Amino acid sequence: MDPVEEVRYLVLAAQREGNRALAAALRPLGVTPAQGEVLRLLAERQPLSLSGLGALLVCESGANPSRLVDRLVAAGLVRREGGVADRRHVQLTLTPDGRRAARGAAEAEAALHAHIAEAATGRDLDAVRDFLRALVGDRGAGLAVARRAGRAE
Repeated sequence: MDPVEEVRYLVLAAQREGNRALAAALRPLGVTPAQGEVLRLLAERQPLSLSGLGALLVCESGANPSRLVDRLVAAGLVRREGGVADRRHVQLTLTPDGRRAARGAAEAEAALHAHIAEAATGRDLDAVRDFLRALVGDRGAGLAVARRAGRAE
């Protein structure tokens, strides 16, 4: 396997293993990693419009998150206000149950981040981040990360 191919598969493996760990931690809350991402974004930035949420999502970058939000509304975790004629022009906020689930999602993410930080001990994270930004920075998910970090509009 050449080094570039190995990097590709290591990035994929890291994403999949991280997602599996996060999914397992979120399972008791009854939410998926994608739903957890929505809950965390709303906890940090509510109210958000549907398009504003979509611009920040990594799990569904470039996609309309209507179905994802619909499931959270049906579960009683997100409130959708306004937008009777056009569902894209709504304001999304967390319900009390959604706030509790967002706190649980934050705890699950913190545990995953601690694992990543432990693996990164003694390594140059700035170089890793620079490499990954160069790899995905101009694409949908990379742009969503940049927006969340305040590096893009």
